[in-house]
Amino acid sequence: MADKGFLLDARGITKSYGPTHVLRGMDFAVAPGEVHAFLGGNGAGKSTLLKIVADVVNRDGGTLNFDGHSVDEPQGAAARARGLAIVHQELAVLPHLTVAENIELPHYHRGLALFDRRAADRTALSALALIDRDFAEHAAHRLVGDLSLHEQQMVEIARALKSGARLLLLDEPTTNLTAGEAQRLFAVLRRLVSETEIGVVFVSHRMREIRQVADVCTIIRDGVAAVHRKPVTELTDADIVELMGQASALTETPVGGELPAAVSAAHVDAPRLKIEGLGFPVEVGGGAILGLAGAPAGPQALIDLLIGAAPLPGVVIRIGDHPQGYRSPREAVRDKVGFVSGDRANRGMLSALPIIDNMLASRRIVERRVLVSGKEAAQARSLLSALSIKASSYWALPSSLSGGTQQKLIIARWLQLQPRMLVLEEPTRGVDIGTKRDIYALIRVMAQAGTTIVWWSTEQTELVELCDTVLGFGPDGRATQLLHGAEITEERLAEATGMAA
Repeated sequence: MADKGFLLDARGITKSYGPTHVLRGMDFAVAPGEVHAFLGGNGAGKSTLLKIVADVVNRDGGTLNFDGHSVDEPQGAAARARGLAIVHQELAVLPHLTVAENIELPHYHRGLALFDRRAADRTALSALALIDRDFAEHAAHRLVGDLSLHEQQMVEIARALKSGARLLLLDEPTTNLTAGEAQRLFAVLRRLVSETEIGVVFVSHRMREIRQVADVCTIIRDGVAAVHRKPVTELTDADIVELMGQASALTETPVGGELPAAVSAAHVDAPRLKIEGLGFPVEVGGGAILGLAGAPAGPQALIDLLIGAAPLPGVVIRIGDHPQGYRSPREAVRDKVGFVSGDRANRGMLSALPIIDNMLASRRIVERRVLVSGKEAAQARSLLSALSIKASSYWALPSSLSGGTQQKLIIARWLQLQPRMLVLEEPTRGVDIGTKRDIYALIRVMAQAGTTIVWWSTEQTELVELCDTVLGFGPDGRATQLLHGAEITEERLAEATGMAA
């Protein structure tokens, strides 16, 4: 029997894919007027449950009620269809359409009526203004494909907020947002929850965000609820980490197994990296971790220069004493400059190719090879084991892996290549604490072997803990400060970037 006090009431939900039992009797209930944090490690079953709630996949067992009605009955199914909106971790925008079209078209149910562009523009302006009025005023007519990743995220969130839904499912909604944009989103959510009594399911791996915005939490572990509807204030960060079955991310704890000797022992001959033309000289040696801090404009422009994606007028990079201007990412890769994108779905994973091809993609570009040799197969097996990547086979598709495991797979491409420089763009976006720990350990191993690491992150705690030097950029994209060692604090980073810690 459904509890009339809940917007969503899921009881005993089960779901299996072949022999793999993803959900083993999961309970989850959301009341109106609350922000409900849904927490768990990568692969714990969060995304599967959200897909079941959103009618993307079918459950094997259990009961699911929305607004007091079973979704197995027409009345309940109709209530869910009109009363629920979801923002997925991997963006679901249409790049060839404008911002206004992306926001308005999903809610356009007037049959053969003509699309009203003026009305769509007004809707887009009003929806985006909930988060960022400056962006709203110039974005409506732009193609979504021309926007940055964080701007696309704002479009998708605005579309959900404007849908009129009574329940919002937000799966890592801040992963592509700056700190200021995230704070504006939280203010919008708190106002909506207070004024309209909607329910919000908020998925995040960032403890500070959870405490800022959530009232209660449910923690899923191994397909069941380890904690169900517990007030966030009654749990410490350590409690949450333990209940998730995770360890602290910012430790020296290594990944699951010993890294292959070719990865952990070989030393990389990486000359010093020099960046000129930013207003002050930037110089780091091989094995250093250079952090990039700030809103996307500045870090992304510098990253594009470093990997050969686009020039940056007036800025020159030198590797050793030689000016270097790569004409393409392929040319940079062949000079052993690696890149890990924060947008793993569109710029990272080769989704149509099996795991082994994803792992060996960079090596094949460098060595100009396309066939899998027996030696490569053995290396792939060794890396999968060493990185604790659980896969049925290295011939399986990467879609069979969780998002965090996919990110480890992308980083694994560069381990045996021993790159001179590895450029990482938000590499821990949308991954859990345990996977962050593994990624940090991998990066430290590569830095200790001599690889120069360039790491952009909007999580300032990462930069403080991991980086030897941090280059800060202001909101206008200009470099503002260069911080070293003990100078790297959250307060100094906030001052350098204009972003709250």
